[in-house]
Amino acid sequence: MTAGAAADSPEVDAVPQARQDLLAALANRPKDPVVAVMALNDGTETTDFLVPYGVLKRAGIGQVEAVAVEAGDVTLMPALRIVPDTTLTAFDARYPRGADVVIVPAMHVDNDPRVLQWLQRQAANGALIVGICSGAKVLSQAGLLREKRFAGHWYDRDDLRKDNPTARYVSDVRYLYDDGIVTTTGVSASLPLSLALVEGIAGEKRAADVARSLGVTDWSARHASAGFRLDASRLWTIASHWLAFWRHETLAIPVSDGVDDVSLALVSDAWSRTWRSEAIAVHEGTRTVRMASGLRLVPQMDISVTPVRTIALASHTSAMANFTAALDAIGQRYGASTRDLVALSLEYPDGLR
Repeated sequence: MTAGAAADSPEVDAVPQARQDLLAALANRPKDPVVAVMALNDGTETTDFLVPYGVLKRAGIGQVEAVAVEAGDVTLMPALRIVPDTTLTAFDARYPRGADVVIVPAMHVDNDPRVLQWLQRQAANGALIVGICSGAKVLSQAGLLREKRFAGHWYDRDDLRKDNPTARYVSDVRYLYDDGIVTTTGVSASLPLSLALVEGIAGEKRAADVARSLGVTDWSARHASAGFRLDASRLWTIASHWLAFWRHETLAIPVSDGVDDVSLALVSDAWSRTWRSEAIAVHEGTRTVRMASGLRLVPQMDISVTPVRTIALASHTSAMANFTAALDAIGQRYGASTRDLVALSLEYPDGLR
């Protein structure tokens, strides 16, 4: 592309073109791809990580690996803890040619040199690099956004433009492909992006089947960026919740083998973004629980703070139904302004007031 100044105005036909570009890029890749979903052990965004992993596994896509920087559990933020499938070193030994697709969630530290160097090598080997939400900041630190068009979480927009003067921000698209690099808007974009990956790898019918099981009807790149901003009202909600620390609550989500990764991610993430509550997964018995995808979850068994409430995931309900029910419950418990704040944080367009 031709480098230019960052722009907030949408490109003409950007939404259909974004999907077409991504599908075309995936059409040139193996139909049994090696997909690495990266994780920084000290902090990786819950939904950015679990949703693509869970969706791709549900779709029966290729070889999907949860790849941590080092051995040991991965702390997800703002909720949950998991055991990764492998490490960067072990992945490199098993797949010397590298990954076909690398998914990069938001990370607690966006400039870890081990992550950046590994990403640079994967990109040089021809992998499709996908930065979900603030994963775009990790790509930026790796130098992968130079002279690219990009999306990103609304809160990161100015920093990404400042750090990448030869790149161009594109508004009103949930995901965007440019020359081997994919970026998305905020956390909730992980779901449509994951379904677009399924479509590009396994076809529209497979994507439609998986979408139906998740309660999703549209995985296009359509998005409205304008409503996402911190105004005085939202800042007041944050401040009032933060100052009233004595009202903060711990909420328990009981889990067992077979729990749906996507539902658990969306619900625990939402409840942990209220500035009033933290969601924890609880289980009595074994150290780990095997989720529907096969990934191991490390629930909290020794609860030092007794949860004030239990949140049950509806097992025969779609992930999106569980998520929207959680947003409604947040509104009922903490008020409409808090529900709006959660939707803002997740960049979920249907949840804004």
